[in-house]
Amino acid sequence: MQTLLLYAVTVVIWGTSWFAIKYQLGPVDPLVSVAHRMALAAAFCALLTVVTQGFVRLTLRNHLRVFLQALCLFSCNYLFIYAATKDLSSGLIAVIFSTMVALNALGGALFLNMPLRPPVIVGGLLGLLGMAALFYPELKTLSWADPRMRALVLCFMGTVCASAGNLLAAGSLRQGLPVLTCNTWGMFYGACTVYIAALFLRIPITVALQRDYLLSLAYLAFFATVLAFWAYISLIGRIGPARAAYTTLLFPIVALLVSSVLEAYVWTLWSAAGLSLVLVGNWLAMRGVRS
Repeated sequence: MQTLLLYAVTVVIWGTSWFAIKYQLGPVDPLVSVAHRMALAAAFCALLTVVTQGFVRLTLRNHLRVFLQALCLFSCNYLFIYAATKDLSSGLIAVIFSTMVALNALGGALFLNMPLRPPVIVGGLLGLLGMAALFYPELKTLSWADPRMRALVLCFMGTVCASAGNLLAAGSLRQGLPVLTCNTWGMFYGACTVYIAALFLRIPITVALQRDYLLSLAYLAFFATVLAFWAYISLIGRIGPARAAYTTLLFPIVALLVSSVLEAYVWTLWSAAGLSLVLVGNWLAMRGVRS
């Protein structure tokens, strides 16, 4: 039951966070907004850690591991993916990001000695095929001369970074490192890294004082970062990085379901078929997982 709850929290929060993200686009550069989000998330996570379990002292080696994890999960992946958003729709980004299912499975087998189970492999293939069908109208318009191809490469690099962060998190959990303590330091390191990147790129570090910007920033920091990453990394510890990555197949679908209500998204035969394949793939991958 706890596994399903963690899975649901991850999917629902990340599936609905797109609605808050659109309020972050405007006068503040997206990279700076990400840095603000991570800084605020670090503060929230620190408070949550103190209230619930207290900080656990980490060794210098542990801090290095957490820093590398932060580069992958809380900074570099955002740098690549945000750079791709100028030329790609959220649908195409979702298709590329869903390849993390395969990347996590392969990475877990290569670096963490995790077996490649047949249901995970078959489920992953069905999920990737489903995502391709779901966004087929956008995929069929691509060509090698299209500037979006470069953006796809950037997005894939961001996905590779996120997958590497998943594997590092799995390794940290194997060593018994506490999730909240590691996440707090990781978000702090991630915020510092993105702030430094903004300074290096000469991007003004500003804050928009509009209500919508501040409320969406608070939602993204606390719910989409602190709670969702706590649930997701805890999920990695329970069912492994390969199965946990299946959330990346479901949260774009949650976003589309919300969009169909708020933005009149029209479902087609392709999207319905894609949804069915993704759900079957998730069922295969999650079969036999105990709470």
